[in-house]
Amino acid sequence: MWTPSDIAAFGRPAEKIVPLCYPHSYMSGTVLDGKKVSREIRDELRPRIDALRSNKRAPALAVVLVGDNPASQIYVRNKIKACQELGIRSIELRPAQDITTEQLLEQISPLNRDSDVDGILIQMPLPKQIDVNTLNLHLDPMRDVDGFSAYSLGRLVRNEPAPRACTPAGIMELLKRYQISIAGRRAVVVGRSDIVGKPIALMLLHENATVTICHSKTRDLAGECRRADILIAAMGRPAAITADYIKPGAVVVDVGVNRLTNEAEVVRLFPHDTGRLAGYAKNGSTLVGDVEPMAMQEISSAYTPVPGGVGPLTIAMLMANTVKLAEMRLLGKSAG
Repeated sequence: MWTPSDIAAFGRPAEKIVPLCYPHSYMSGTVLDGKKVSREIRDELRPRIDALRSNKRAPALAVVLVGDNPASQIYVRNKIKACQELGIRSIELRPAQDITTEQLLEQISPLNRDSDVDGILIQMPLPKQIDVNTLNLHLDPMRDVDGFSAYSLGRLVRNEPAPRACTPAGIMELLKRYQISIAGRRAVVVGRSDIVGKPIALMLLHENATVTICHSKTRDLAGECRRADILIAAMGRPAAITADYIKPGAVVVDVGVNRLTNEAEVVRLFPHDTGRLAGYAKNGSTLVGDVEPMAMQEISSAYTPVPGGVGPLTIAMLMANTVKLAEMRLLGKSAG
């Protein structure tokens, strides 16, 4: 454990340190290990990929990265690496930043018709001049590996088979593999995005949870969150969910990934995490989710860490969607 003098070396006066209510080793929350579950999912995919390769060919994923957004480049690199590790063929398209919607459609259309392409991923975010809705309308629903198209979302609403959005699908896998009961429990989703908030709310509803979606206009957000047996935080605001928002014993899933560069905030949020503080001292930044980490660890019955919780599952479910689409195309398997 770091002493006040250690922490003061980061620029925060020692007398302002607020100790934990009890030692770090006594925290009650079970860690929902996304890395572990991601490895399990990938291991389960390997024999299916081998079977596809033996019968026809390897699954194939086309990734479209527009421009040179540094964060998107990292995400795409990780996805391509996962493909390589599993034996999934990857195709990369890298259109220029100033491409128009019409020009991008011209590049995507051949992929829609290519019998050797099973999934198409268009990396978000896209430049402002690109009409995302138009792209989604033109994307072949049977290659919509991200589950973002109107067809896929409509099938989700009806609880019918189709590719599911990867991050929400990963959350559901995590809950199920840790045998966290969902039926009859109150779930609160903070965030209403089309890629996480809305899909995870529907998935929880289909598992018979009682679901509330909260957003920036919600009155008494803390009060709504405190009612949750399962709390999903996905609003993209660093450590915005504090102890006042968490019911003791709740399961907390933190979807947020926010980069912190403020020294005082890092020390406040991770006062006893020597590894995190050392990493910050070396790199000048660290990652934090949408939930205050100490509060989540102390109060919850189970929680996802950041990093290492939801993030690894997003790529694992992308791989799973690619393999499923390949099985449907090559082996005639149903979407169920």
